Amino acid sequence: MRYYEDVEVGSMATFGGYDVTAAEIKEFAEKYDPQPFHTDEEAAADSVFGELVASGWHTMAMCMRLLTEDPDPLAALAGVGADNIRWREPVAPGDRLHLHTEIIDKRPASEHDDRGYVTTHFEGLNQEDDVVVSYEATALVKRRCYE
Repeated sequence: MRYYEDVEVGSMATFGGYDVTAAEIKEFAEKYDPQPFHTDEEAAADSVFGELVASGWHTMAMCMRLLTEDPDPLAALAGVGADNIRWREPVAPGDRLHLHTEIIDKRPASEHDDRGYVTTHFEGLNQEDDVVVSYEATALVKRRCYE
């Protein structure tokens, strides 16, 4: 577990492996983003994508799952925001995603001295190391001295 004091701006990590399936793409989309190119192979074949693809929000959820499996996680109390979300490449059945992170900022919380804010740049990548999504997220992180 990495506490606020342990975090260094510029530190990077790459980890995870998540296999994307057609069934999961359709299940997520039917519930949260029911557009034809997410729910139906035939309709998707005639779309701009040419095949079934995951919703961008599903891609974000898969990245969140990968983050929860970080072998050296932050002592996060809560997420406080995400910025600059960019879906760069479609995610299709058979893709295997992994996550690359870089700490880009940290600052103490002025209102509470037992925590601080850590901002991380995330890239979700497929098996070809193509960036499929990128974003920055800020977390409220515990300080070690108040554990």
